[in-house]
Amino acid sequence: MQELSSRDMSLRDAKPAMGHGLGYACRTARAWWYSAWLRTLARFSRTTLGSFWMGLSNLLSVGVLGVVYGTVLKVADPLRYIIYLGFGVTIWGLVSMASLAGSTLFLLRRDQLVNNAMPSIFYCLEEWAFQLQTFAQAFVVVLLAFALIDPGLLLNAVHYIWLPLLNLFLFTFWIIVLMAVLGARFKDFAQLMPILLQLLFLVSPILYKREGLGELSVLADFNPFYQALAPVRDSLIDGQIQLGDELLSLAINTIGVLIAVGALKWVRYRLPLWV
Repeated sequence: MQELSSRDMSLRDAKPAMGHGLGYACRTARAWWYSAWLRTLARFSRTTLGSFWMGLSNLLSVGVLGVVYGTVLKVADPLRYIIYLGFGVTIWGLVSMASLAGSTLFLLRRDQLVNNAMPSIFYCLEEWAFQLQTFAQAFVVVLLAFALIDPGLLLNAVHYIWLPLLNLFLFTFWIIVLMAVLGARFKDFAQLMPILLQLLFLVSPILYKREGLGELSVLADFNPFYQALAPVRDSLIDGQIQLGDELLSLAINTIGVLIAVGALKWVRYRLPLWV
């Protein structure tokens, strides 16, 4: 009995089981970033334009949505509205796709979780890097296209976007981890997420101004997805940030990342049974 107990402790103290913290994430950064980049290259490996298709398809979608909703809503300045909508839709794409991918992440990586000693945080980091790379290619194309309409957007991007963008990226990481754990534990969660995201999109001021919600604008205040999106868009369009709010968001997102990493370590022995 004592021998079994010591063997169990030796398994729990093994190095692969301890590779769940931020130190491990830093040590393996080149591995999970490169692995995500290979996925990005593989998506359009047989095309002529390659990954440029991500930015182009997003730009075309934004243009069509801007024209249609600008006409339906009878906006006074169609070009400014397209910029407003374009940044909102592009940033929402990062948050929503990260959430959807996270909800099925561990289910799709079941074989690796069961058969390999690779820590679960590696798969979360790889998915996070993949989503950031996809977002970057779409965002840069949209930003450069909109800069032809308003060159001041590039100056705003250089001076004001960095802190809101950091908060957006940190938020995306712990959301992926949260969705991945919930998706592994509750099998219906992955089916519920598209519905929730669609509802959140409709009640978020992305296709319309916040003032359009009227008394329901409180919904935007309690929508964490919109709260991560709005500062990035506002810093680009208005050329200013709310420093106090951004520092508070940075503290909250840092705590979220630490809790997410701790949760992965806490459930590391349960995950193979859940999936």
